[in-house]
Amino acid sequence: MRMVLTLIAGLRGRSSLPCLAPAIAAALETRVEPDWLAPGEACDLVLEAASPARAEKTARALIKGAGIDVLVQPIAGRRKQLLVADLESTIIENEMLDELAERLGVRPQVAEITRRAMNGEIHFVAALKARVALLKGMNAGVLKEAAELIRLTPGARALVATMRRAGAMTALISGGFTVFAEPVATALRLDLVRGRVTGTVQPPIVTRDTKREALLTIAAELGIAPAQTIAVGDGANDLPMLTAAGLGIAFHAKPLVAEIVRWHLDHADLTGLLYAQGYRKDEIVSRE
Repeated sequence: MRMVLTLIAGLRGRSSLPCLAPAIAAALETRVEPDWLAPGEACDLVLEAASPARAEKTARALIKGAGIDVLVQPIAGRRKQLLVADLESTIIENEMLDELAERLGVRPQVAEITRRAMNGEIHFVAALKARVALLKGMNAGVLKEAAELIRLTPGARALVATMRRAGAMTALISGGFTVFAEPVATALRLDLVRGRVTGTVQPPIVTRDTKREALLTIAAELGIAPAQTIAVGDGANDLPMLTAAGLGIAFHAKPLVAEIVRWHLDHADLTGLLYAQGYRKDEIVSRE
């Protein structure tokens, strides 16, 4: 099976990538020069016989701390037909419960519960109930104020627009408040949004298991094989979804998640998901 190693530079890695890419190609003894998807930003190296694990280890050893991501995967079936994304700290930069807590003066308490939940230290449902309980008495005005603070993650618009133009379906799965998820989905023109929390914690709650089930259910409804899906998230509650996808990417993830998930982007923005699928810069819809 032919494999491809993709190098994707974050902002601080772009000055180093043009020199590092040929050096990595030489160390891996590839037969062709790096194929630049975006000059100075992302390139592919086709691996003919090298072990994927060894190739990734070699690349990371040469990169050291240069701020460049490495992904190794089969070339076949690289472009996916379904994107499933987490909302908070993924499609948007915010953790919305933390934003609400700021307005109610309980941000430190809520942020600590969030941190522990995203690192897998406490169960997601218990953490959600504990955080929402701290927000008791919140009125609609607070929700509106928090919604005005939503910041789309760089690359989010380009990711969704480019995959939709290529014919892929796009879905947002959130365990948070629908009052935040639905406007984001509308702004990005996502095809589907799945979420539940409306102000109190009532079943069904979107958990780590229901995120995985949602990905598989949406794929089945669309007649898309799991191998042709790409998922992105950052927390422990995203792990089953990420491991079920054909290409599951941990995005600027918590340490536990980055250790477990096979593919992760630690430096690039969300356009990195497009380069991971082999999209070239001139194919990307720029809507930032």
